[in-house]
Amino acid sequence: MSNRLTFVNGQVLVAGQWQDGARLDLAEGRIVAIAPASEDATDEVVDLGGGRLVPGLIDIQVNGGGGVLFNDDPTPEGIAAMAAAHAGRGTTGILPTLISGSVAMIAAGLDAVDAAIEAGVPGCLGIHVEGPVLNRERKGIHAEDRLVPLGDDLIELLCRPRKGRVLFTIAPEYLDDAQAQALKAAGVILSMGHSNADYDTAREAFARGVTGVTHLFNAMSALHHRAPGMVGAALENQEAWCGIIVDGHHVHPAALRVALATRPLDRFVLVSDAMPCVGSPSDHFLLDGRRITVAGGRCVDDAGTLAGASLDLACAVRNSVEMVGLPLEAALAMASASPAAFLGMAGDRGTIAPGHFADLTWLDADGEPRGAWIAGQRAG
Repeated sequence: MSNRLTFVNGQVLVAGQWQDGARLDLAEGRIVAIAPASEDATDEVVDLGGGRLVPGLIDIQVNGGGGVLFNDDPTPEGIAAMAAAHAGRGTTGILPTLISGSVAMIAAGLDAVDAAIEAGVPGCLGIHVEGPVLNRERKGIHAEDRLVPLGDDLIELLCRPRKGRVLFTIAPEYLDDAQAQALKAAGVILSMGHSNADYDTAREAFARGVTGVTHLFNAMSALHHRAPGMVGAALENQEAWCGIIVDGHHVHPAALRVALATRPLDRFVLVSDAMPCVGSPSDHFLLDGRRITVAGGRCVDDAGTLAGASLDLACAVRNSVEMVGLPLEAALAMASASPAAFLGMAGDRGTIAPGHFADLTWLDADGEPRGAWIAGQRAG
């Protein structure tokens, strides 16, 4: 199906450059041409109201949204509710994320993502399986009784052909060469996190094919001048993609500024680590039977342990500009082009350009989301 969308009275970020308005010619959900704004033969004209149209935001760590926790509802319907809640906040692509689920739960989640993609649920790009092969000393909010070694049953499950991307977070001290090679050969994207690995172990994991770092600084061995730890290995590495949670609670802005100065900005990925409270008015939710309270932008259990975040990507972009001092264009790229590249989708998503899906986010002059399009269709 072909159609045209015209955006006026605002700026459009086309292939990394701002231009005043634009007309997008679409076919089968993709951009086939970009022209100056014109209302001639246009299916929809959108007045940006002085705001900006930017590439659709992609969130690779979404535990929940719209009152749904993926762990509790690993179904196509649960995914659709989460994706819709985040689309309402400007995010056009998500990886529903399991928090150290059992093998049975992971199987259900993988199958649910396949079914959601098959059914055309807007915004579902794959799955992030975070755990359960994590270090107990760095478990964070993950339930300790769910943490297990990497067994053949889980490897076989993760290696089955899937319709979307499969991202797997593992503590690298529990990953050997043969396991890494088997997962990589099946197309699984490996990220390290919730780990007490020392510097050398983290470097070895990069060498065997781990390409991501899950929420840098949080739940990992810290940088010390005589023991650089996982943080030191990640900051030294110039190629891996490092996820960061920019909510003012997980990482101090000064630590983020130091990290951003050490390596290419396009190798950082903004993530929300969002919980069910995003897109929901509720001030609490349950995680593995524990009450998690949402207050002041934080999600914590009764002991004060952070439990994900009350954050969406558009807010993370604003925080990156206001708290950390990043240029807007860099913050936007970290929420669109960088996650697309990390997931191997740079040819399809992450930029407003011919050939890419028409995944678009409308931000007002204050950076608040006003609308989104997924494959050229209004969402949220």
